Amino acid sequence: MTDIAVVADDIELDAPTLVEGLPGLGLVGKIATDHLIERFDMTYYGAVDCEGIPQIAVYEDGDRDLLPPVRLYADEGRDLLALRSDVPISADAAPQFANCVTAWVESTDATPLYLSGLPHQKQAGTVPELYGTATGDLGQLLDESDIGSPTETGAVSGPTGALLHRASRSGVGAIGLIVQSDPQFPDPAAAKVLLEDGINPIAGIDVNTDELVESAEEIREQKEQFAQRMQETEEAESSQAKPLRMFQ
Repeated sequence: MTDIAVVADDIELDAPTLVEGLPGLGLVGKIATDHLIERFDMTYYGAVDCEGIPQIAVYEDGDRDLLPPVRLYADEGRDLLALRSDVPISADAAPQFANCVTAWVESTDATPLYLSGLPHQKQAGTVPELYGTATGDLGQLLDESDIGSPTETGAVSGPTGALLHRASRSGVGAIGLIVQSDPQFPDPAAAKVLLEDGINPIAGIDVNTDELVESAEEIREQKEQFAQRMQETEEAESSQAKPLRMFQ
C-alpha cells in the first residue's frame, strides 16, 4: 500500500515548501524539522502510510491519541509542510518509500528540501559548512539564498538519497541540503545551520534557533536514545552524505 492520507483537509496550501526530517547522520534533519514543528505549533496534517514503513503506533506525552510513525505537519500561513519520522526507514524499503513520497510531492506542487549530514570532525568554535544540490531548475533557489556547491564529489545514501534519486529520475524539482555534522552524536549546532542558512531563506520563513544553542545538551540527551535505536536496527541505513571515495 502506498498512500498519504490528509486528515486536516480544511488546511489549504499553495505550492508549499516541504521540509524532510528523516533520521540520519547527527539527526540533523530530524532536529531541524522537530524544531520547526514545535516553534510554529504546526498542525498534524496527514499520515504517511507508504509501503515499507514499520507498522507501529506512536503515542505522545499527555495525549491518548495514537499516531502513525511517519506523518506530515502543516502551517497554512507560511505554506509550509514538515515530514516527521519517529522510525528509521530501512534500506530495503527506501525505494518504495521514495516513489510514494515523490508521487505525492508532484501532485501537490510542493518544493521538497531533503536534508542530510556530512561526517565531519569539527574543531571547537567553528561553524559547520552548508552545501546545496538540486534537481530540475531549483538550483536558482540555491543561488538566490547564497548556498554554496559541494566542495568534493560525494553521494547521499539512505532514504534521503533515495528521495533525491527518485526526484532526479522523475524530473521533479527538489533541493538537497548537506551540512557538516558530528558522525557519532546528535548535532543541534548543525541543525541550526540548516535552519538559518538553508531552510529559512529558501522557504521564506524566520524561525528562531536560539533554543538549539541554549538547550543543545538537553536536545542531545533527548535524541541520544533514538540515535542508539537507529544503530541497533541492522537493516536501517542512515541517511547521510559521503565522499564518493568511501564507496570505492
